[in-house]
Amino acid sequence: MDRRTFRRVLIVSLTGLLSGFDSIVISGINLSVRQIWTTSDWFHGTFIVSIALWGAVAGAWIGGYPTEHWGRKAALLLTGALFITASLGTALSVSPYMFSAFRFIGGLAAGIGAIAAPTYIAEISDAKDRGKMGILFQINLVSGILLAYISNYLLSDLGGSDDWRFMAGATGLIAFIYILLAAGIPESPRWSMRAKKSVMQKEEYAKAGLFSGKYSRVLLITLLMVFFNQFSGISFVLFYAPQILKQAGLEMSQSLLGGVFIGVVNLLATLAGRYFIDRAGRRQLMLAGSAGYILGLSMIAWGFYAGLSAWFVLSFMLVFICSHAIGQGAVIWVFVAEIFPTRMRAFGQAWGSGLLHVFAGLTTLFGTVLIHRVETWILFAGFDLLMVLQLLFVVLLMPETKGVSLEKLENQFS
Repeated sequence: MDRRTFRRVLIVSLTGLLSGFDSIVISGINLSVRQIWTTSDWFHGTFIVSIALWGAVAGAWIGGYPTEHWGRKAALLLTGALFITASLGTALSVSPYMFSAFRFIGGLAAGIGAIAAPTYIAEISDAKDRGKMGILFQINLVSGILLAYISNYLLSDLGGSDDWRFMAGATGLIAFIYILLAAGIPESPRWSMRAKKSVMQKEEYAKAGLFSGKYSRVLLITLLMVFFNQFSGISFVLFYAPQILKQAGLEMSQSLLGGVFIGVVNLLATLAGRYFIDRAGRRQLMLAGSAGYILGLSMIAWGFYAGLSAWFVLSFMLVFICSHAIGQGAVIWVFVAEIFPTRMRAFGQAWGSGLLHVFAGLTTLFGTVLIHRVETWILFAGFDLLMVLQLLFVVLLMPETKGVSLEKLENQFS
């Protein structure tokens, strides 16, 4: 593995750390701002918790433009600048409307970054190492989630009633360091080779080709992949982990610490996924993850239904998190970046990432309402049923991409 390439991938993959940190930091802010502004369930779910995900939807759908027109590097720098703006604005918010507006900007940053970073990584990596390189984005994403849980826990008593402002502002510091590092990387050589062509012709050709019917199979596989990713309940668990654990019987401080446990397991399992992704392959990790999903979700549902201890529920939440990290979490960003051809990769990434954030937004939007109005065991039983369908998807439809060059994959799916 070329050391310069690894260094560049490592820097670019920090986009994932920013996205993970900024999205999950709301789990520590969530209850504090609700008490300050006394928002309703619907307003809180729509504008406080899930607004960043809707921003990520918009960012993903427009992210193909800067990534294709300005270049992968410029799009990455834009991502960092938007994260700084969002972090400072959120920390200084004086109303739920101002808070929501800047959370939306943070979502825009995450959406654009989810297009530019995996695209850049896929284009500069060798076929034999592409899985290990691509999963660095996910490793950083779950590292960001863990860092957010730790940050929330450590800052929870720092500023009294304003401790949430410190939590919200922490993203800006990370984003500033990220911009300094990203400024020193070169542009993707695959993008540079095509940059001499007419940008307008390239965009029209890519958009027309993507939805012309030629890539219907790739679009369908991507749609199902991101649907099952989010309707596993992963965003619901990550965003509402302290609240779910509190319902199970833990004190608030224990619930926040439980979030740290979730983050640690998420990171360790993702590292295991990095080890196996270019050895066992993408499909094998998805099969293992699906089986773990089914076990973990069924036991969480049983724990709530039977009134078992909170530690029983937390234990199987960790099984669920581990299954996600080694399966969907390890595979999705690598896989989606692989199956689209070079000239359409940014737009294909926008399709997949946009849909993923739509589904994530729906699960977190309705999560605030459902967690108060539907028995918790029913929610987890529903997620469990959907994971049985994911298992069938992997067995019947998902192809293996391990060790295959991007050019060969393009011919295979064209």
